[in-house]
Amino acid sequence: MKKLLTGLCALALLFPATSFAADPVKIGMITTLSTKAGYLGEEIRDGFSLAMAKEGGKLGGVAVELLVEDDEAKPEKGKQIAQRFAQKDGVKIMTGIVFSNVAMAVVPKLVRDEVLYLSANAGPSELAGKGCHPNYFSVSYQNDNLDEVVGQYVTEAGHGNVYLLAPNYPAGKDHLAGFKRYYKGNIAGEVYTKLDQADYAAEIATIRDAKPDAVFFFLPGGMGINFVKQYAQAGLGGSIPLYGPAFSFDERLLAAVGEAALGVKNGSQWTHDLDNPANREFVENFRKTYKRTPTLYAAQGYDTALLLASALRQTGGKAEPAALRPALKKADFASVRGNFAFGANQHPIQDIYIREVVRSDGGFTNKTVKKVFTKHVDAYAAECKM
Repeated sequence: MKKLLTGLCALALLFPATSFAADPVKIGMITTLSTKAGYLGEEIRDGFSLAMAKEGGKLGGVAVELLVEDDEAKPEKGKQIAQRFAQKDGVKIMTGIVFSNVAMAVVPKLVRDEVLYLSANAGPSELAGKGCHPNYFSVSYQNDNLDEVVGQYVTEAGHGNVYLLAPNYPAGKDHLAGFKRYYKGNIAGEVYTKLDQADYAAEIATIRDAKPDAVFFFLPGGMGINFVKQYAQAGLGGSIPLYGPAFSFDERLLAAVGEAALGVKNGSQWTHDLDNPANREFVENFRKTYKRTPTLYAAQGYDTALLLASALRQTGGKAEPAALRPALKKADFASVRGNFAFGANQHPIQDIYIREVVRSDGGFTNKTVKKVFTKHVDAYAAECKM
C-alpha cells in the first residue's frame, strides 16, 4: 500500500496540470451570422471575443470555451441550436441572439431548464415584464428604450405630426410602442412591413401623401439600408426628417448608406465617443484588432462578456446558475456605457442619448448630441414578479 501511494504521488507531481485542471466553462452563442443582418451577429461575437482576448482566452481568470453558431435569423433554427448546446454540449450559459422573435422562441424554455441566458441584444417586452425570470439577464436594453428617448426628443423638437414604420415582428411592435410612450404629438400613420423586406416604394409613396412633420422608423440591418437609400432617392430627406433608434444607424450600416443618412438623429445608450476609461479602451482595442469602429452591437457583446467575467471572478469559477445569479445581479464591472445597474427585472438601468450622423474621415459616423434620460428604467419592470 505504501508503494502504491508513493507511486500515485509521483504521478501527481509529473502531471499536475493535466490531471487536475478544471474543464473550461462553456458559453453557447446563438447569433445571426448570415442573411442581410449577418453583420449584427459578427459584431456581438467580435465584441465578446475581444473581452476574452484581454484575459488570454479567460473571463474573470477562469478558462472559457465560446461555442458560436448561426441561427440564420430563424426561430426554429435557434431552438435547434439551443437544444444541442444544452443536451449535447452541457452548456449552462448562453447569449448572442439578435432578433426578438428568435429570443421568444428560445429563451423561455432555456431559463425554465436552469440555463442562464445573458442577452447581448434582443430585449422583448414579454421577457421584461410578466415573463421575467431569475435566469434571464438583459445586458443590452429593453426594446422600447432607444425609441422612448427619440419620442421625448422629437416632442421637444416640436414635431406635431409623425409617421411610424417598423417590421411586423415583436421588436417592431415594441419599438413603436416605446416611441409613442414619450411622443406627445399626432400619429400621421403607423405601418408594419414584412420582416426582411427590400423594397419600400409603396410605403414611401404613402408617407409622401401623408405629409408628416417627420418619420420615425425601426428597420435594422439591410432593411434600414434599403429604406434610407430609397427615402433619399425619392427626394424626401430634405423635407421630411428621419428619426430612429441606433439600430438603423450603426457604423457598418452608415458605410453602406452614406450621404443619405447625414444629419439623422437617433437614440442609443452607447456611442464610441462616450468619454469614460472603459469605453476609450474598448474602442481603441476594437479598432486595432478588427480595423473598424465598433457598433452598438459590439459594445453590448463586450459588456456581456465583462459582466460574466465579474460574476465568474466572484464565484471562483463556479458556473452553476445558483452561484452565478447573485454575482451577475451585482453588475460589478466597468461598463463601456458608464452608468449601468440591473433593475428589479434584471434589465439595465442606464443613461440614454441622442446621436447625430456626421461626416468623419471621408465617411460617416455618430456623434453624441445630448443625454436625454439619466438612469432610465424600462416600462415593464413593475410587471415583473420575481
